[in-house]
Amino acid sequence: MNLNLTGHHVEITPALRDYVASKINRITRHFDQVIDVDVILSVEKLRQKAEANVHLRGKDIFVEADSDNMYASIDSLADKLDRQILRHKEKNADRRNTDALKNHEMEQPE
Repeated sequence: MNLNLTGHHVEITPALRDYVASKINRITRHFDQVIDVDVILSVEKLRQKAEANVHLRGKDIFVEADSDNMYASIDSLADKLDRQILRHKEKNADRRNTDALKNHEMEQPE
């Protein structure tokens, strides 16, 4: 998994980079087919914003979160991303299972 971290009007400190990396590693525990993750941290007046674009095999997932605190934004982003990754994983598993069931029913003569 490649992690690209960008800051708009924010200096990316090593502590911030480590925090984002630890939160993003949480999604790889649930779904290991993550190709790369682009995270953009930005400050717009009083809002601290975090955006992530996750490239999976066959799909891109975009998530954004904002808050008054950058660390809270990253936490919210990780939670939203985790939910979407799990939902994508469940959809793929359901699709795979129904396709396998259809193929199995077609193979057996009646």
